[in-house]
Amino acid sequence: MTDLRLPLDAGTVRELRSGDSVLLSGPLVTGRDAAHARFAAAIESGDPLPFDPDGETLYFVGPTPARPGHAIGAAGPTTASRMDAWSPLLVERGLRGMIGKGRRSDTVKDAMREHGCVYFGAIEGTAALLSQCITSSEVIAYSDLGAEAVHRLEVRDFPALVVNDLHGGDLYRDGPARWRRAPS
Repeated sequence: MTDLRLPLDAGTVRELRSGDSVLLSGPLVTGRDAAHARFAAAIESGDPLPFDPDGETLYFVGPTPARPGHAIGAAGPTTASRMDAWSPLLVERGLRGMIGKGRRSDTVKDAMREHGCVYFGAIEGTAALLSQCITSSEVIAYSDLGAEAVHRLEVRDFPALVVNDLHGGDLYRDGPARWRRAPS
């Protein structure tokens, strides 16, 4: 496991390789489909985004409401490919990391390599456990979207795997080959 401090810098992102296990600590933002559509509309109209993507890490999550005494409710990853149409717009503006589950499109992977962004996979089915790594949560935009509002989270020792790196590594493609046995 490699401990990574957020926000990520370009040098750290360059060093990461597909398959690396990391523990993320620091601030990040959240966003799902509806928020991404609004991000794109803001970019298209020249309006400011609710956060500066430069150096930021974006977690694809729609957390449930917090129980008393907790920073947040369940907070598991959502399918990243649902944001593929909009992700390059943020990556072009300096986004350094994305966290979700599932594969990314070639267009997103190309933008990530060109602009210096990595995609982390969070383990699906562990929403309650992942929420224990979130020490604070604040809605920063689009509160009318409920669970899909944009949050600023503070995370500590949030476990993830590097799925796509800047060097063409893709854990969904390369991972199975690492464990494939030669025919006997």
